[in-house]
Amino acid sequence: MAKPLVFLFQDAQLAFDLTKVDRTVLYGFKEVEVLDEQGGRCELATLAADGKTIVGSGGTAFTYLAPDGAWCDKSELKPVDLEGHAIQPVPSSFSAPVGLLETATVQEYLGHNVRSLYLLRGTDDASALVAELRQGTIFKFPYSYRGGLEADAGFLLAGADGNVFLAVGSPTKIEFVGLQQAAPPAGEEGEEEEADLLDFDMI
Repeated sequence: MAKPLVFLFQDAQLAFDLTKVDRTVLYGFKEVEVLDEQGGRCELATLAADGKTIVGSGGTAFTYLAPDGAWCDKSELKPVDLEGHAIQPVPSSFSAPVGLLETATVQEYLGHNVRSLYLLRGTDDASALVAELRQGTIFKFPYSYRGGLEADAGFLLAGADGNVFLAVGSPTKIEFVGLQQAAPPAGEEGEEEEADLLDFDMI
C-alpha cells in the first residue's frame, strides 16, 4: 500500500491516502490495436538513422556524456543554477509531516497550471481540517512526490461535492507583448495613398 501523505494541522498529524484522478477515470479511454495478417499483435519499433536498423521496444535509452564525449554516470552530476551555485535538493513530501501554514486566494490558485489532481481520503479524524476546507480555505505548500531539485506548488482544497483534493502545478507564465497596431482613421495618409492607386480612366 502507498505511503500516506501526513499534514500537520492545529498540532495534530492527519494522514491521507491519495488516489490520482486522471482523464481515464473521468472519461474512460480507448486503445488502438494493430494486428498483422495472421492476427498477431504488432509492436512499435524505431528505424535507426542508417535507414536499415530496426530497434525494438526497450532497445533505446538516455545516457549522459561529458564534454569530451566520455560516458558520465548520473551520480557524478551536480545541479547548479544559472550563476553556477549548487542547488539544494528538496525532500519528498512523504518523508515528514507537511505543515499547513500558508493559505492562498482563489486568484492565486487559478494562476497555476495544474497538471496532477489527487482525491484524498483521511485515515484519521480530520473533521476540523475538512470543515475548514469546506468553508473555502485553500492551503498552499511546497510539494514533491519523490524529492528532487525543485518543489511544485501544492494546493489543498475542497470541491463542490465536499471531497478533499490535492492539486499540484506550477505558476502560469504569461508574457505581455503589446497591443495590435490600430488602423489609421479615415482620411489620413494611409487612405489617401490607397485612393491614389485607383485610376478611374482605366474602367
